Amino acid sequence: MCLALPALLIDIHDDLQATVDLGGVRKTISIALVPDAQPGDYVIVHVGNAIGRIDPEEAARTLALFEEMAHLNVELNAPLDTPLLDTETPLSP
Repeated sequence: MCLALPALLIDIHDDLQATVDLGGVRKTISIALVPDAQPGDYVIVHVGNAIGRIDPEEAARTLALFEEMAHLNVELNAPLDTPLLDTETPLSP
């Protein structure tokens, strides 16, 4: 399974590198695949690479869902790496 997260592009550096903000965490990533991205854009980040731009409203909805899932895990007293679904038990038709 792959996971890509929306992040706000803060600053662009030399060599197609940029700083993004993801929930208060700032990280330097590559924007080689999205060279037209500008500060203020939301980009989808996968393993340190921006792989596309995303609409700000869609980014906000996605980040809100991640936050809701984290709160549900805390409410259930489950470790953050606990799966939300039991994938071992098949769903009945």
